[in-house]
Amino acid sequence: MSKAKLVYILSLRNAAADRAGQNVDYKGEPRYMKSPLEYLAQALDTTPLGDLYSLEGVIYDDDAQSPRDQAALADYGFAWHPERKWIFPAELRAQGRLVRDMLHPVPSAYRRLPLGAPARAPGKSAFERALLDKLLTLQADLVLLDGLLVILDELVRPGARFERRMVNIHPGITRTESPYERRGACATLDALYGVQGKKVVDWSTMEKADVPVVRKTGASLHYVDNGIDSGEVIFDALKTDIAPDDTILELRWNNFNRSLFPALHQGLTLLAPHVRRGAAN
Repeated sequence: MSKAKLVYILSLRNAAADRAGQNVDYKGEPRYMKSPLEYLAQALDTTPLGDLYSLEGVIYDDDAQSPRDQAALADYGFAWHPERKWIFPAELRAQGRLVRDMLHPVPSAYRRLPLGAPARAPGKSAFERALLDKLLTLQADLVLLDGLLVILDELVRPGARFERRMVNIHPGITRTESPYERRGACATLDALYGVQGKKVVDWSTMEKADVPVVRKTGASLHYVDNGIDSGEVIFDALKTDIAPDDTILELRWNNFNRSLFPALHQGLTLLAPHVRRGAAN
């Protein structure tokens, strides 16, 4: 059986916030922060996952002309450089190819425009068309999002080219019926509030509601739709204990290793028989 062609999409600024590829302080001791991309590259080389998928490229949406992105990536930059930190080791390979040579920028430049600006919606549409062009060039059968800080629309709406062919790995449980549900870009911070018996109900004002104490969090691999982490769940894992004194990076490290990497691996394994190989050709 031929391998499904997998394309990975991320926001470098999200990986930089995690201090991916660097040691972080964990209860007073250094621990290496492995990113989901680094985990995937290694899994493709060392586990049966490599018999199911071939990694064709890694797309990032960060905008080198954006002052906000420049600040977020001040320590990393917008491309691998031997004299800078990077989100994975310089010699990281996936199936024989250097991952740093597989990087493709597709900037979401529309984010520079104010919310509500007339040009913002056409700019977002242009970004999604550029993303589609790159995915078709890479002949993607399946697209994996990791920390992409953009809500997609045209690419995943009903009848679109990548409807149910785009999935997201999220550091939280996304099922609405679960007491552990934590969606959105601040899922880890929300989980830390959960151990205090709080849940953020409005991130713009940081208004919180009292909820039962939640001492666990997890991760979900789910289909991407037009909402925020609202697509159908493929596989999730709830294996991460939360300590009241955890920092965000300590909880991120724990959750990556205990829940997110297993959810990513098992979810991709379950998904493989359903991927329509060659459908983007």
